[in-house]
Amino acid sequence: MLEKAGASGLWTAVRERLRAEIAPNAFDFFIRPLAALNDHGDELVLGAPTAFLRQYVRDHFGPQIVRLAEDESGRSTRVSFVTATGAVAAGASAGNGAAPAAADAPQPLQPADSAIELAIGQPLNPRYTFAQFIAGRPNRFAHDAALGVAEQIPEARYNPLFLYGGSGLGKTHLMHALGHEVRRRRPDLKVVYLSSERFMNGFLRALREKSTIEFKDMLRAADVLLIDDIQFLAGKEFTQEEFFHALNDLIGAGKQLVLTADRSPRALDGISERIKSRLAGGLEADLHPTDFELRFSILQSRRDQAHGERIRHGVGDDVLRYLAQKIVSNVRDLEGAFNKLALMAEATDEPVTVERTREFLADILRTHDRKITVDEIMKRVADFYNLRPADMLSPRRARQVARPRQIAMYFAKRLTTRSLPDIGRRFGGRDHTTVIHAVKRIEELRSTDSALDDELIRLQRMLEE
Repeated sequence: MLEKAGASGLWTAVRERLRAEIAPNAFDFFIRPLAALNDHGDELVLGAPTAFLRQYVRDHFGPQIVRLAEDESGRSTRVSFVTATGAVAAGASAGNGAAPAAADAPQPLQPADSAIELAIGQPLNPRYTFAQFIAGRPNRFAHDAALGVAEQIPEARYNPLFLYGGSGLGKTHLMHALGHEVRRRRPDLKVVYLSSERFMNGFLRALREKSTIEFKDMLRAADVLLIDDIQFLAGKEFTQEEFFHALNDLIGAGKQLVLTADRSPRALDGISERIKSRLAGGLEADLHPTDFELRFSILQSRRDQAHGERIRHGVGDDVLRYLAQKIVSNVRDLEGAFNKLALMAEATDEPVTVERTREFLADILRTHDRKITVDEIMKRVADFYNLRPADMLSPRRARQVARPRQIAMYFAKRLTTRSLPDIGRRFGGRDHTTVIHAVKRIEELRSTDSALDDELIRLQRMLEE
């Protein structure tokens, strides 16, 4: 107990116990920079070099520090946290008159310290790596773009990288994978990930605490800044102003930005034009809705990587094909269904058949059971392009009719189980080769015409909702 060592060593004793109780990185980032400004048995005042560090330590380690201080002092101890410039230097000589050993001496928290990754950012999901991402035709370009950026950092050749697509298609996965890859290749670089909500909350808190300069310094200190779901900045003009300045500062300094949203920069409603222009100046990579082949590959990968032998050997391809056909909305729903199926496979000795899967996942499958028809696709596409449904069946070859007709055929092939000859018959008795040509043509245009691709994304959402 401290009473044996002298009251002036309270913080030294508490600090050593914290070193044993928390992760080394957390100790170095958050505890080491603190200094005791008042170090008595009934009161411990800890000074932090920045307001952000003070807030973080108070919120995350405060109760633990109080517990250890009272345990060491043997009495009720009041612990408070303050922001004090130069506190570390003052604390270095506090105590019994001797400075701590060089290895233990607290160091000032500089803005470029790795602590920024924890002080304002959020941890990367350990499961979201490139190894765990299944790439296929709908997401291949986005995957390759993210991996390419990770490989060429610290050179920011494509800046910012803007990943966009619907919910559950893998934007956040790719963003985290990029962060992990950069840390693996260049552990000396500082990767900071935060959601748009975290960015807004951090900025507003900095305003309240009059520490906006420190907040901006922490952002600028990042070598790679990852911000998720920026569509939620829509309508928040003051926050957008700071966001715009952060974009300019980081890009101007050669730092890499990676951003995600649910739509392309030009389609972001409520976002200022100058931000849209800045975002469009980098590399845009979209993730399309999954096709059957990609969904089936994802399920095969999840099964083959499963720990349970009953899952790896008891869930056949026929079951996975069934799930890939039934759950088409997004990867998140697909993997959720597989996880539930895996539990069933581990909990029973009975074979996992399509029939048992249908029964066991009835609730999940029911929400995905709405069948899209060819007639509905023709009507929705015609409405979207201000045509009549009859135009889908007519022999007219004018571009304003022929292109929407090809789009309708494309969706009929992707979103229904109808055969190519059947689809052709429903489009005015056309041959199946016409359908094949339409599908290939639209796929080619999607890869080169971003405006058309945005239209098709909106159309598919309308059809699936």
